[in-house]
Amino acid sequence: MDKLELERVQSYMRKLFQNQTIRVTKRPRKDDSAEVYLGDEFVGVLFRDDEDGDLSYNFQMAILETDLD
Repeated sequence: MDKLELERVQSYMRKLFQNQTIRVTKRPRKDDSAEVYLGDEFVGVLFRDDEDGDLSYNFQMAILETDLD
């Protein structure tokens, strides 16, 4: 994922979740995914899927039981 693509997805996520602290950053040694942060806290991974000619992005976030307290 290039810089422009990361910025476009970040802008969309900020608007969707109404939160300007969301950051989408390049992952070291990975070109097909990015890391998503809420402020300084890592919250998930964004995967780029361009299989079958249809480009989409999949956001994966794990919620630990300890986070629910």
